[in-house]
Amino acid sequence: MTLEMIKWEHSIFALPFALCGAMLAANGLPRAHQLAWIIVAMVAARSAAMAFNRLADASIDAANPRTRSRALPSGALSSGAVATFVIVACAVFVLASWQLNPLAFRLSPIALGVVLLYSYTKRFTRWSHLVLGFALGIAPSAAWIGVRGSFDPRILLLTAAVTFWVGGFDVLYACQDYDFDREQGLHSIPRYVGVENSLWIARVFHAVMLLLLAGFAREFGLGKLSIAGIAVVGFLLAYEHSLVSAKDLSRLNAAFFTMNGVISVVFFGFVAGDLLSRG
Repeated sequence: MTLEMIKWEHSIFALPFALCGAMLAANGLPRAHQLAWIIVAMVAARSAAMAFNRLADASIDAANPRTRSRALPSGALSSGAVATFVIVACAVFVLASWQLNPLAFRLSPIALGVVLLYSYTKRFTRWSHLVLGFALGIAPSAAWIGVRGSFDPRILLLTAAVTFWVGGFDVLYACQDYDFDREQGLHSIPRYVGVENSLWIARVFHAVMLLLLAGFAREFGLGKLSIAGIAVVGFLLAYEHSLVSAKDLSRLNAAFFTMNGVISVVFFGFVAGDLLSRG
């Protein structure tokens, strides 16, 4: 039930982008020690964020017919158990950061603040989708720091790309709660502009993502394989958007879960192949 609550398998959304950041920082494969602790940090941070989100949104989830069967509203898990899980996951994240290098360790509380506090943004801003995007988008920058122990502003292009990618598909996902958000006074882009306009905003976000990926590839001098990967991501995003319309959101889960997992893995595969072929 705990694994179902945190949707641990969805770590695949951001983990491939984190691995891209790590490989860029290492100019190839990071050391096994670094790679292992980066993966531990990523899974721990995402697990803490997801569990904290369930804790923060327990009353909201209980009122929403779509989410009232989740672990906390249904009583399958207690709030105390979930809070304990959050604390343990945060501790594991800090431990992993400490194992990497001093800068990663010093920045770990800031990273946790970003990924945890997202849960409250829907209460006061319609742009919570981009806050969620940034919470996942810091993954490649964090992985870079985990390998290098220093920061390079160029990696922010990949952080920005992930921010708009996640923000775009979160706008799509929020369309199914359009009526509920209006009734409960929650803030989201669909609540303010409607489902049809929200679909267009998601498309714009994903177009921005592709432009940022192109800039990222140029700044790092990536080769033809990476450029091909960006093109494939563009085709996959177009297909993702073809699955949903303002009149039919029935295939939203396929667009949200399946396609985005494929996109992140495919992009990583092309970038990794590019970097490894240089050696």
